Amino acid sequence: MKIVLGLSIVLAIAPVAQAADVEAGKAKVATVCAACHGAAGVSVSDAIPNLAAQRPGYIEAQLKALKDGTRKNAIMNAIAAQLSAEDMANVAAYFAAQTGAATGAKSALLPNVVKTSVTFPEGYKDTFTKYHTINFPATKQVRYYYANKAAVTSAKAGKPLPEDSVLFAEVYAAKLDAENKPVMGGDGFYVAEKLILYTAMARGAGWGRDIPEMLRNGDWNYAVFTTDKQHRPGVNQAECLACHKPLDKTSYTFTLKQLADAK
Repeated sequence: MKIVLGLSIVLAIAPVAQAADVEAGKAKVATVCAACHGAAGVSVSDAIPNLAAQRPGYIEAQLKALKDGTRKNAIMNAIAAQLSAEDMANVAAYFAAQTGAATGAKSALLPNVVKTSVTFPEGYKDTFTKYHTINFPATKQVRYYYANKAAVTSAKAGKPLPEDSVLFAEVYAAKLDAENKPVMGGDGFYVAEKLILYTAMARGAGWGRDIPEMLRNGDWNYAVFTTDKQHRPGVNQAECLACHKPLDKTSYTFTLKQLADAK
């Protein structure tokens, strides 16, 4: 009798687990998660983990940690922050139900997220304002930032960056010394040795139309260009969108303050 009573008490106070909705998880994955982790949990690149056949409890726990900030990842912190507990359970259940990935398998990039309307800003050195420089120690790079007149004017006026704004960066490999460390110039920035690529973000009417809400940065699009001014193949705009997503109060821009202070 005591055993039965004790069991009754335990059952009475134990939380009732809510069954996850795999189909709802599939729908959420298809619009957002698939941009990086693939529609069936097979990721789009070697730098992104496969989630197919992963234990649901593990996925759910990681999403919760990413949402509350105890696990740090700029892209996933921004995505997880928008997920409800129900969303997390559903997504975890869906990925867990998928077949594990074959060695070397990769998913194709989502066309609506990879597509960008940003074009190379020819003549930018004559018409844009150079407003910022940043050293990137991890990659031994230095980047020079430029902005067009529309962006600079609005930033200085304390207004959101308008349509037709363009922010652009030249990315250089730093000159290295005999110990393979970046050489520092008198201005406190690495000495640029070789141009390796360009990055850009620009805003145009309707440019965010086909991007899922959880990734959308208003009407901003992003692009990476090779040194011959062509779009770099294989760039996943979703990673840029997710990283900038929390910056809606500053026009989705990390360098708005520097832009406002441009001379």
